[in-house]
Amino acid sequence: MTVRVRIAPSPTGNLHIGTARTAVFNWLFARHHGGKFILRIEDTDLTRSRPEYTQNILDGLSWLGLDWDEGPIFQSKRLELYERATQTLLDNGLAYLCYSTEAELDEMRAAQKARKQAPRYDNRHRNLTPEQRAAFEAEGRRPVIRFKIDDDREIVWNDLVRGKMTWKGSDLGGDMVIARASEDNAIGQPLYNLAVVVDDIDMQISHVIRGEDHIANTAKQILLYEAMGATVPEFAHTPLILNTEGRKLSKRDGVTSISEFQQLGYTSEAMVNYMTLLGWSPPDSTQEIFTLDEAAKQFGFERVNKAGAKFDWAKLDWLNGQYLHAKPVPELLEQLIPLWQEAGYEFDPASDRVWLELLTDVLRESLTRLPDAVDMSKMFFTDLVDFTDEARERIAVEGAPAVLQAFYDQLGDYEQLSADDAQQLVKQVTKAQNVKKGLIMRSLRAALTGDVNGPDLIQSWVILHLQGRDRLRLQQALNQIK
Repeated sequence: MTVRVRIAPSPTGNLHIGTARTAVFNWLFARHHGGKFILRIEDTDLTRSRPEYTQNILDGLSWLGLDWDEGPIFQSKRLELYERATQTLLDNGLAYLCYSTEAELDEMRAAQKARKQAPRYDNRHRNLTPEQRAAFEAEGRRPVIRFKIDDDREIVWNDLVRGKMTWKGSDLGGDMVIARASEDNAIGQPLYNLAVVVDDIDMQISHVIRGEDHIANTAKQILLYEAMGATVPEFAHTPLILNTEGRKLSKRDGVTSISEFQQLGYTSEAMVNYMTLLGWSPPDSTQEIFTLDEAAKQFGFERVNKAGAKFDWAKLDWLNGQYLHAKPVPELLEQLIPLWQEAGYEFDPASDRVWLELLTDVLRESLTRLPDAVDMSKMFFTDLVDFTDEARERIAVEGAPAVLQAFYDQLGDYEQLSADDAQQLVKQVTKAQNVKKGLIMRSLRAALTGDVNGPDLIQSWVILHLQGRDRLRLQQALNQIK
């Protein structure tokens, strides 16, 4: 059997991390088995679907590296397929027109609530006569189309994550609505359960991999597969992503869409790595960093947890830092340039390439998220700096002014300054001024950077010299002392 799986987001919002994690599991399963990963856009909700959300979904999946083999396939272009399927169910007596009004349904639910019963449709229009239907239509009622569910039926499937699952037909809420009627009472907009099953049959989906919140839908959909004479696919219901309080991650938790994570400065590699670990563990439980291709070789549902997966910001930050620290300097620089430009820093990406790459290399080991580089690098994009109070104290201590003056005088002899040159110059001034190296380094850092902490001093100094800013900073520090 050829494995064929799909991810089927609705373009009624941006790509949610839960949907993206489901896409990751589908992609991994397809690649592990040499199968197909299909992208379907479920946009039959015409009032809420937006093209900008569709684009956000496509961009998000592409950014994550989840390439699809077929699609995107849009449900809105397949309405005739759903209409034919609905008509077949009607013709075979497996579905019927229901004329119940909203007021009648509300009254029915209120009565059930008063009796402390679970809300369900009571199937009151399942066996209408032609005369009764004509009377309802004469009143101007517009019907929905309901699929018949046998309350005595037991629905059983072997879930790849949860094992044997059993549902009773009586627990599914009565006959379910599968389509609305149009203005002329013809078959209109298909609803989720019908469209999903018709699509999965047509696309020959072999495995349906989705969140555990779809389990009740699965029981209903199995009945539709059978009613249409189709082979029922295998199902795998993955754990939900939970917040720190153990509830389903939602918009109330703040950041939930992939584009928001991207804007926060997380890398695509860290995001897919982290999402893979949200509910699945590799055979080597100590392995935490891997590519999509590496994970695909090991992926299987026997290692997917049943329990919900708590979202851990600290773990994501750690993973992101690992990827940033390992990223090649030229590649990382290309990601930092837009952030520096957005911050208003002035530089030429072409002519300043040498010191920009040095700067990127200096910052790389300190980054957790990409935007961290903006504040860390601010001092490299200005001629002068703002001294912290501690820095002012450092450059004014006994011996510091003479040390800084010596550096200022000797740097005039250096057209270029390498790290070795800088180290040698420190030794020379230390010996000439007869002071400890600690005083030299502390004074120099405070003068060049305006702070007492920061990235590697020697490398920072080399960058500032390439920019022609190191003597400017020393002069500024000497003026502060005066």
